[in-house]
Amino acid sequence: MRNRPRKLLWKLWLSTSVALTVMFGVTGVMLQRHSLETTNQSLQEEVKASFRSYESLWKSRLETLGSIASILSSMPDVRAAFGTRHRATIRDTTTELWMKISDQLRETAFFVVTDPEGNAIATLDPVAPTALPSRWAAVRAAVSRFPKQVSGFTVIDEDLFQIVLTPVYVDSPRGPGLISVLVAGFKVNHLVAQRLKESTGGSDFLFVARGRVFASTLNDRATKTLAAHAAAGPFPSPISDGVSEYVPLAQDLVALDNQPLGQLCIFRSFDAARQRLMGLRRNLVLMWLGAVVAGLGFTYLLVRRIVQPVEMLDRAAAEVALQNYSFRVPVAGQDELGRLAATFNSMIESLQAARQELIRQERISTIGRMATSIVHDLRNPLAAIYGGAEMLVDTELTAQQMKRLAANIYQASRRIQEMLHDLMQAARGRRGEVELCRLHEVVAHAVDALHSAAEGQNVAVLVDVPAEIELPLERSRVERVFQNLIDNALAVMLDGGEIRINARAEGENVEIVVADSGPGIAPHIREQLFQPFVTGKRSGLGLGLALSRQSILDHGGDMWAEGEAGAGARFHIRLPLAVRSVEVEAPV
Repeated sequence: MRNRPRKLLWKLWLSTSVALTVMFGVTGVMLQRHSLETTNQSLQEEVKASFRSYESLWKSRLETLGSIASILSSMPDVRAAFGTRHRATIRDTTTELWMKISDQLRETAFFVVTDPEGNAIATLDPVAPTALPSRWAAVRAAVSRFPKQVSGFTVIDEDLFQIVLTPVYVDSPRGPGLISVLVAGFKVNHLVAQRLKESTGGSDFLFVARGRVFASTLNDRATKTLAAHAAAGPFPSPISDGVSEYVPLAQDLVALDNQPLGQLCIFRSFDAARQRLMGLRRNLVLMWLGAVVAGLGFTYLLVRRIVQPVEMLDRAAAEVALQNYSFRVPVAGQDELGRLAATFNSMIESLQAARQELIRQERISTIGRMATSIVHDLRNPLAAIYGGAEMLVDTELTAQQMKRLAANIYQASRRIQEMLHDLMQAARGRRGEVELCRLHEVVAHAVDALHSAAEGQNVAVLVDVPAEIELPLERSRVERVFQNLIDNALAVMLDGGEIRINARAEGENVEIVVADSGPGIAPHIREQLFQPFVTGKRSGLGLGLALSRQSILDHGGDMWAEGEAGAGARFHIRLPLAVRSVEVEAPV
């Protein structure tokens, strides 16, 4: 019973701890998912920002080149030099102006002067003067769109270019005539892509056109995998190269005829974000563990504080069950548990007072019933003794009369002695010596003591007890049990009959049945048959069956009765074959 509060403590603590753990876990998962979504959105914004930076940077460069080309084409000395179609003159004239352009622009840009057919006349590319093609087919394709500047991407030989075409016209009698074309632009290579990556905060660039990769800031494995995805169709988001994941953005590379020539793919890697997420996840796990440990400790203290009054109530209930009515529950606070403890203490006080009053009333009632029974039972034998003594004193009697009076006085005295013996048995508190006895001999000795009385009433006592059954018994008390059962049967069998005593061993016990052919057990005493001072006989204290059952209980056995009125009575006795330690208390 003491374990119940502990079980309640663990149940409450575990349920609360599980709830807190699940709550923290769900919160952590939701926070991690939100962080992942936020990171994904952030990477997408970074990719878009990188694309805007790319557009701004390249548009600025193209506008700068277009402006330079327009200025050059409008200068009289340049136009005059272009009109000579002399390479050295054109180069000398334009080189001086080209050198005044920003060094950063000249490092990546090129400037070519071609005739209307696209044949290079002069090339201004100090870095790699031989890397540019000698014929620009895009010039002839863009003639129809002159005199406007034409810009876009084009593939020449094995290279991808982004160029601006600026026509140069001279006046003639027939009107303005196209004498040359200024081709300014950038070659799209790995160096350009790397500078784009540096200028956009770490985004990776991939230029793909006509199924080929012209520039990439990715490694070879990633370049090959992502280029295959670009050729297959729209990018999934996120996309993986087998090792890393990226947020992609694809934009068409527009040719000079305003048609898509290829794709510019911008990728933002998840690696740095994944490291941040791993750090966040590690911090979340540590915070979760710390919160769980703190929650476990806090909930244990809280639940322990709540359960402690319940534990005290449980202990108090156990003490009351052990009849310790002096135990009190400490009252702490005025909450529901405090009021419950105060109510429980009041209940114990009421039970203690009621028990004491009940004991007092029961004692008075017991004394009254005992006195009434004793007075009633002693009246007749004392009257016989008193009358016989009076006759002996006042009357001259014959020897035969005196003998008959002496016999009556003897029987009355013996009856009083038996009643006093029953009272002494009722006051007995400890059992005597136990010895190994043959059950057949114990039963036979009890039958012999009442043999004469049975014969006088024409009652046959039949005994069927195996001689080999031996039991550890307090012999005199068990003999008294059988004598009492036989005597009770004889008291109601005035017209003769039969008493049977049977016994048989069953497992570790011996089952004994004492049955008679008398009138049976009266219904009004059947439920209280083994209670003290309850009897169906015309005389007696009503202690015989109560003491008999107590003797059997003291030996570790049991005794009960069966039988309806008019069908005889059957008393069952169960005794163990081995000694059982039984503490015997004085019967009340």
